Amino acid sequence: MDKNLYDAGMKVRRQVLGDEYVDAALASVTPLTKGLQDLIAEFVWGAIWTRPQLPLKTRSLINLGMLTALNRPAELKLHIRGALNNGCSREEIAEALLQSAGYCGVPAAIDGFRVAREVFESYQPEQQ
Repeated sequence: MDKNLYDAGMKVRRQVLGDEYVDAALASVTPLTKGLQDLIAEFVWGAIWTRPQLPLKTRSLINLGMLTALNRPAELKLHIRGALNNGCSREEIAEALLQSAGYCGVPAAIDGFRVAREVFESYQPEQQ
């Protein structure tokens, strides 16, 4: 494992998803899931999310489209919160989900909007 990438990944993961979520994810690590959690921190968050070519806000909007296309509502919910934490407005999130209707299908977009409504109703930004 590249400790520098892992540490950078954990920093941005906490910034986007919040300490509460990351702490809960780490607390639930088992010997079975440790390798996956390390991969997520090092590769996804460390090697990809830390790249300077796209701001975090843009990366969040891209994720929303992909997670809608993949029909992954639990991850979509998490990343809608992350998008809000990254400064995306509700209108920008709605536009990303609306665009997904044209490429992923209307049923996928409907589910995406359903998840977004749930997040918007309960979203409380973490105190920094």
